[in-house]
Amino acid sequence: MFGRKKKTDTVQAQEKPRGFIGRLRARLNRGDSWLTYDLANLAPGGKIDEDSLDELESMLVMADVGIDTTERIIAGLRKRLARKELGDINALKAGLRASLLEILTPVATPLAIPARDETFVILMVGVNGAGKTTTIGKLAKRFQDQGLSVMLAAGDTFRAAAVEQLQTWGARNNVPVIAQQSGADPAAVVFDALKAAKARDIDVLLADTAGRLQNQQGLMDELAKVKRVLSRQDDSAPQEVMLVLDASQGQNALVQAEKFHEALGLTGITVTKLDGSAKGGILLAIANRLQVPVRFIGIGEAAEDLQPFNADDFVDALLGNDETT
Repeated sequence: MFGRKKKTDTVQAQEKPRGFIGRLRARLNRGDSWLTYDLANLAPGGKIDEDSLDELESMLVMADVGIDTTERIIAGLRKRLARKELGDINALKAGLRASLLEILTPVATPLAIPARDETFVILMVGVNGAGKTTTIGKLAKRFQDQGLSVMLAAGDTFRAAAVEQLQTWGARNNVPVIAQQSGADPAAVVFDALKAAKARDIDVLLADTAGRLQNQQGLMDELAKVKRVLSRQDDSAPQEVMLVLDASQGQNALVQAEKFHEALGLTGITVTKLDGSAKGGILLAIANRLQVPVRFIGIGEAAEDLQPFNADDFVDALLGNDETT
């Protein structure tokens, strides 16, 4: 029932449903930030000058792009201005778009599940409240739609609600969930889940983990232990260590990403709750600082509101290109 289905090629993220980019644009552009700011206001006389770039610099910082990333963007625009390439607002918008894409394009790498005989393990990490468990459910549905068999591991044994939520997702999509009693060793749960996944010839194992212990070092040590235990059973596992971040956390999200990357060596990032914040610039800060692939972005509660990250679409949404629908 849950066995592996034959795969002849790498399975990649499906195409975005029609209208996703329009919804992304509408949900990003909430609140008073540079995302809703009319760039024409930077050049009321129609001319771009140093004052225009100074104002844009402030807007970027306020939108959680971060100081380092903002300086990189503005430095590039100043060079264009010196070469007289920013004569009007359209030229500024084109230059800004090019600068943003320079940062985001290298990290816009879809998650690919290769055709292989072994179970592909995705270790999901992140602080409580980021949407980790919900993201797991959405990814399970996505992989199922791609013809893959899926299993879930309830590795957040410290929160009964997390286990129940995962079991609800499993029941809804007919996906098996491996769980133990509250307070069980998370590493043991995930170890047993991988053993069960291999026995049932499962394609993808999505392993939930705790997002909060008594202190930050305790959390990182616990997650590192889970990762080690997985690698003892399969030296290639986990094939993906995916961090789930809440976009509304702003610069705190960047700090979280740095800590998790340092402790675990992240291979992918999913940014959630972009619909709850007008500060989508945090994605730029993370991309510039870490260069870790951004796999998915989320803009809502529905399963289709979690989609693969595309740099061109995201930048168009930020800059308000109305041709995206």
